[in-house]
Amino acid sequence: MIRIHFTADDFARVRFAPRPSPVPELHAALMMLGAPHEALLFGRWRSRLLRSLPSAVEPLADLVPDGVAPAFLDVLGDTLDEGVELIRTARAEFVRAGIEQVYARRPAPPWIRALHGGDAGAWRTLGRAQRAAYETVLAPVWPQVQHLHRAEFTRHAVTVAEQGLGVALTGLAPGSRLRDTVWEWPLPGAPGVREVRLGGRGLILRPTFHWRSTPLIQDLPDRPVSFAYPAGRGLPLLPDGSDALDEHLAGVLGRTRLALLRALDEARTTTGLARRIGVSAATASAHASALRAAGLLTTTRTGRSVRHERTALAELLLAGGVADGGNASTPIQNRGATNPVAGVRGPG
Repeated sequence: MIRIHFTADDFARVRFAPRPSPVPELHAALMMLGAPHEALLFGRWRSRLLRSLPSAVEPLADLVPDGVAPAFLDVLGDTLDEGVELIRTARAEFVRAGIEQVYARRPAPPWIRALHGGDAGAWRTLGRAQRAAYETVLAPVWPQVQHLHRAEFTRHAVTVAEQGLGVALTGLAPGSRLRDTVWEWPLPGAPGVREVRLGGRGLILRPTFHWRSTPLIQDLPDRPVSFAYPAGRGLPLLPDGSDALDEHLAGVLGRTRLALLRALDEARTTTGLARRIGVSAATASAHASALRAAGLLTTTRTGRSVRHERTALAELLLAGGVADGGNASTPIQNRGATNPVAGVRGPG
C-alpha cells in the first residue's frame, strides 16, 4: 500500500498535469517494454518495438542496471527538447548522486563514468539515446497520448468541480481511500507500506498511458511530489491506421515526420503541430519544410501565423494507396544485430 500524508496546505496544492510530458511517458514506456508481466496483451507490442529499436538506445540500459533509474532523469517539460534540456541542466551534484546510487555495487561503463564527470560527449550520448527511443517508441502514438490525457484531465476536472477533491483522488484506482489526511492507494500482493509525507510541498498527479503497474513516485526535497499513475485503456498504444503501413512509411519519412503528417487531420499552426507531436516549434518547422518540399503539405501564411495542411498526395500515402508503387513498401531494416535494450526495465 502507498500512504500519502497531506497537510492543510497540501490539499490546496494538488495539481493535475495539464498536458503529457514526453520524457516521463517515454520512460514509462521503456519500463513497460522490459517488464515481464502481461505478455498476452503486450507481447506483440514488445516484440515489434524491440526489433525496431536502434543501437543508439543502448546507453539507456546502462543507466538502469537494476531497474532503478537515477532521479535526475525524471523531469517534466512540454516537449521532448525541453525535457532533455532539463535533464542536461540538472545540478552536477544531483547527477553524480544518482549515478553513484545505481552503481554502488558494480563498476560503471566508461561512458557512465564520463557522465559522472560532466563530460559533454557523454551528455550527447544520453541525449541521442533518448531522442532515438522517442522516435521509435513514442512519436508514432504521441497524438493518442495527448488525446487520452485531455480526456483524463477533463474527467478529473469535472469530478473535482462536481464532487470535490476527495472523490477525484479516490476515483483514480479501485479501493483507493482518503482517511482524514491520508490518501491510501492499495497494492494487491505487494508487501509492506510506503509512506510519503508531502509536508506542504503539494502533489502533481500525472497519468501515464504506457505503465500498467504500481504508481511511480518522485519524492525529492523542496519539490512537489510527482505521482504518476496508470491510466487509459490498459492496452498497448498502437499507431493509427495499419501497423505494417506505418512501419513502412516511418522507414521512408522518419517517425517524427510521419507523426506530423498524421497530426494534420485538420489545418494546424506550427506551434499547434509542435504541441501535438511533442517537439519544439523549431523542430516542427524544420520537418514541415521538408514535407512541403516533398509535396506532402502546403503552408499558408496569414500575418505572422502560418497554417499547414496535408496535400492530396499525403492523404493518398497515409491511406496506403501508393504503398505498392513507391518506396513506402520497403520494410525498415533492423538497425541492430542484437536487441539493444534486451532486459531493460527503463528509467522511471
